[in-house]
Amino acid sequence: MEKGLTMPQDCRHFLHSLRMRSKYALFLAFVVVVFVFIEKENKIISRVSDKLKQIPQSLVDANSTDPALVLAENASLLSLSELDSAFTQLQSRLRNLSLQLGVEPAEQAGEEEAEQEEPRPPAEAPPRRHVLLMATTRTGSSFVGEFFNQQGNIFYLFEPLWHIERTVSFEQGGANAAGSALVYRDVLKQLFLCDLYILEHFITPLPEDHLTQFVFRRGSSRSLCEDPVCTPVVKKVFEKYPCKNRRCGPLNMTLAAEACHRKEHMAVKAVRIRQLEFLQPLAEDPRLDLRVIQLVRDPRAVLASRMVAFADKYETWKKWLAKGQDQLREEEVQRLRGNCESIRLSAELGLRQPAWLRGRYMLVRYEDVALRPLQKAQEMYRFAGIPLTPQVEDWIQKNTQAAHDGIYSTQKNSSEQFEKWRFSMPFKLAQVVQAACGPAMHLFGYRPVQDAASLSNRSVSLLEERGTFWVT
Repeated sequence: MEKGLTMPQDCRHFLHSLRMRSKYALFLAFVVVVFVFIEKENKIISRVSDKLKQIPQSLVDANSTDPALVLAENASLLSLSELDSAFTQLQSRLRNLSLQLGVEPAEQAGEEEAEQEEPRPPAEAPPRRHVLLMATTRTGSSFVGEFFNQQGNIFYLFEPLWHIERTVSFEQGGANAAGSALVYRDVLKQLFLCDLYILEHFITPLPEDHLTQFVFRRGSSRSLCEDPVCTPVVKKVFEKYPCKNRRCGPLNMTLAAEACHRKEHMAVKAVRIRQLEFLQPLAEDPRLDLRVIQLVRDPRAVLASRMVAFADKYETWKKWLAKGQDQLREEEVQRLRGNCESIRLSAELGLRQPAWLRGRYMLVRYEDVALRPLQKAQEMYRFAGIPLTPQVEDWIQKNTQAAHDGIYSTQKNSSEQFEKWRFSMPFKLAQVVQAACGPAMHLFGYRPVQDAASLSNRSVSLLEERGTFWVT
């Protein structure tokens, strides 16, 4: 010990044993542990004082001693302020010494130890969303449905309710629509819960051992065509609706249900859910987190598309156009008006945002999607509460600039295709639609035309701007 240094008697033998430089690191680690403990428990002065008995003051600076750090004979300080002051100076000297020795500073070590001591709460799984793309035929729903089909963490089903429509028959009259809506709703609820076995009751022929090769448009659902749902091909088994990009064996409902549970979210495209109010029990079911996206399209474009896709169902319309008759059969007009009113009433209900639907409804025009597909996809995903992946963005970029324009194709130059109907529709047909569907067209922002020239003039816009009105 150098002369002139005043040290507590019980620390001199300890200092002597630490003269060698190689011993400094070990001692510093000990001091750090003591200091961290004292900082965290600085209200317990007695325990701090016991620790101070073991700390030689001048070890951190062998050439000088600060009188403020000299402890009383009983190794305790007179006040908490003196204790804080002493430790502040000790901390500074320890930091300088640790830097000289190449040892991690005491503050950082203490922080790391504190982090290790405090257990982190387990990461919460993202909430499972249940998205329903609600539309009618020929509104572009297959194209928009691909926005969800292309995302790997979403289990997507394409028109599963088709089987119910083909199997269940209802009495004619008003009870028909209500009865079918209830069945559709209950089946949809089970599907959202990944109970895919519910479909087996409606598939013809009935599946055997949960195996079937007759699921409608299986190839339009990536989730039903990827591993492990895609089983090895079985020879001599005919797949009525095969997967598009690979060959698979008959669909195993058990494997499909398990895959559904593994996915983070679920989405269903359905053109057979027409009354939004029937979905209230699903929106209020605590097991579901329902998001409804209602897709609409100009009814003039819808009719033009249906007359091509379902030609046999519109023979009356074609004869009326061909013969130049002034009047169309009233039942045909009433059917058209009823379809438009059903869509309008559901949209008005959704836009009113009743308590059970608040934050769960979004209205989207197909024309806006066709003009700005990526922007609308981002809005739909944001509404659904699901992050949009680059995989979906890439698909949109590739499939909205394509030259394909088949009746059922989802690969189109969307910005050009959505108005193609205007240049082939007779003006008197447009007039019938405008008269029958005027209230719906007004709500959705579709402008009527007054003459044939306006109908075929691309510079005349038939769309009113709605902005964020559509995201509710």
